Amino acid sequence: MYRLFVFILMFSTYSSFSQIRISVQDEDKYPIPSVHVSLFSESGKLVAMKLTNPDGQLEFSKDETKGITTLDAKISFIGFKTIYQKVKQGEAFRFILKESNVMLNQVVVTAQYSENSPEKAVHKIEIIDRKKIDAMGAVTLQDALSNSMGIRLEQDNILGSGMSLQGISGQNVKILIDGVPVIGRLNGNIDLSQINLDNIERIEIVKGPLSVNYGTNALAGAINLISKTNKKGQVSVGGTSYYESIGKFNFTGKVGFNKKNNDVLITGGRNYFDGWNDGDIQFRNPTPIADSTRFKSWKPKEQFFGGVQLGRTIKNVKLKYKGDIFDEVIWNRGYPRPPYQETAFDDEYHTSRIDNALFFNRKGKQSTINVLASINHFERTKNTFYTDLTTLDRLLTENSGDQDTSVFNQFLSRGSFISQNDSSKLNYQIGYEINIEQAEGRRIEDGRKQQGDYALFASTEYSHKSFIVRPGLRYAYNTSYETPILPSLNIKFGKDKYSIRASYARGFRAPSLKELYFNFVDINHNIVGSNNLKAETSSNYILTMAYNILHENLIFKSEIGGFYNAIKDQISLAQTDGTQYTYVNIGEFQSVGGQADFQVGFYHFKANLGGSYIGRSNSVEGSDAPQFSFSPELRSSLLYELKKQGMTFALFYKYQGKLPNVIQNAEGEIQTNYINAYHTSDFTLSKKIFKKQIDLSVGVKNIFDVKTVASSVGGGGTHSSGGATVPVGMGRTYFTALKLNLTKWKKPIKD
Repeated sequence: MYRLFVFILMFSTYSSFSQIRISVQDEDKYPIPSVHVSLFSESGKLVAMKLTNPDGQLEFSKDETKGITTLDAKISFIGFKTIYQKVKQGEAFRFILKESNVMLNQVVVTAQYSENSPEKAVHKIEIIDRKKIDAMGAVTLQDALSNSMGIRLEQDNILGSGMSLQGISGQNVKILIDGVPVIGRLNGNIDLSQINLDNIERIEIVKGPLSVNYGTNALAGAINLISKTNKKGQVSVGGTSYYESIGKFNFTGKVGFNKKNNDVLITGGRNYFDGWNDGDIQFRNPTPIADSTRFKSWKPKEQFFGGVQLGRTIKNVKLKYKGDIFDEVIWNRGYPRPPYQETAFDDEYHTSRIDNALFFNRKGKQSTINVLASINHFERTKNTFYTDLTTLDRLLTENSGDQDTSVFNQFLSRGSFISQNDSSKLNYQIGYEINIEQAEGRRIEDGRKQQGDYALFASTEYSHKSFIVRPGLRYAYNTSYETPILPSLNIKFGKDKYSIRASYARGFRAPSLKELYFNFVDINHNIVGSNNLKAETSSNYILTMAYNILHENLIFKSEIGGFYNAIKDQISLAQTDGTQYTYVNIGEFQSVGGQADFQVGFYHFKANLGGSYIGRSNSVEGSDAPQFSFSPELRSSLLYELKKQGMTFALFYKYQGKLPNVIQNAEGEIQTNYINAYHTSDFTLSKKIFKKQIDLSVGVKNIFDVKTVASSVGGGGTHSSGGATVPVGMGRTYFTALKLNLTKWKKPIKD
């Protein structure tokens, strides 16, 4: 028995000293999870690679290191300087990572097998991180996208803000939050001003079809917003107040903690805007009175929103529930009616959203399982009131066409199994998606319609040295229309400082329930849907080439690229029989363009300069009109950070070139419509105070004081005498934001 005890003791002692134990911390001695630790032999061959656990620790067994006694270790993490050091069997090492002086991007997850750096991702992904969101003073997604290249924003003061990407309208752009689609498209667009960014960590933009991964509406690309999470051991309480000189008053608050593998985050807030007319005096909150000033060109609105995030980690399994609510009211107050100016007709638009999602993630050594299930509800009610301006009493008008309610519900479940063995040249992903949509309303045939989409998708990724090839395929069955088979092919080649990405993908946009079943017939309207519609399909080609230099405190990135889109069976509203209009597949559309982007970072200075030239096809046949009408774009940004002083200076600029469009008017004549060019620029100064717990920002938006730009009257004929304007902004405005963030961590590791 004694010999057995000695043997066990010697064996356990030998085993404990046959490991390499590593812990990684930051300069404040807090653990850093997910740090890459690679071990190399003396010949430079990779022997083993692991990521640190949530406590910033890991171990390599003797078997994992193939019995080699001494190895070269590489410890790297985005945003920190890389450490190179020799390690030996049977010893423990602690590494302190220092922040890099060069500003680097974070990881990306959209359409990836696992978290990855944007430089290594097979797709070209643009990141708007939290630092840039704050530097822009961005409150909503509309604000954050204002400096992005290839994105053109559009404003409707009732329906909200929309966008186009690579010359393709926003109805072909998938908007997601943590991979869950945002519903509630009006005229095909998601209102970007309804998506608040207070709880968003970063925004990932992929240009080009992602229909294999995300199905319909990802024909032009996808924008995925990634929510914030609490870091391990963190307890935080915070709030943000925001004021802008045109009458915007916002406040948000949050409380959260991460303890014993439990993660809780509760957020909420209110955004208020009192409306604006050109000529309004700034720095005041006017009270609406019964004269012509009660009508606002930019409508007053109030938004309330809140959310809860609950997470639980059990070994290698992560469970999360995320629930959000949103409520918005827009007031469109009419002019007082003659002859006595005592009454008016007022419109009120009420929007509510309820979003629920469950996430399951199981990460093994060589595979990952991801499953999400979500239920989303969207409701928009439009009411018209007859208002007595002397008593402020209101009555609903008797015209049934003045009142309308639209309701959309969506159930989504998406799951995937991902093989991700770092030592294997071949990995793959297989998955499913179930998407059931419902639409309700007086103007929907029979009052309610539903359609289901059931899809399988798969892709495989072959990597060898600097070469990555990822083909993919999606097949779906839809209860309302015939769905196309969607292939994709992404290729990436990188060597030293150079990289090339090329891709081909088919995309599609499913006919919406409105286009299939809309029924709006009264004395003024005769619009009906068509259940014979086919899905819009596209072929997309992208080629980009990049050259990057990363040397100590200097980073230089350059990229040039081009794209081509061809869309078939485009769905359009057309006059088909007398006064009746219906949706038909008659359109074909193409877009083509090129862009160049340059970025330099030196210590805490970062500058960006980029430009694009995008052409949109003209739909006029049998004429001398050019095939494409081109529009230029230029954007730049400067960001300078004084670390010790806790100050950040940011300047953003964008030039949106003249947007032409060739059409054939009612007289059969060829006419060129346009929206004139304009410039926008913003400046922000931020200062951290009270041990970095308070962040004070002041800034100027729309420095060039742009309000509207000239636009020709669409379809007005060559003898049309006038022009028109489209809204762009509310002139030069001034803002201030105060952020309070009280954060407590678990005690740092002692020496």
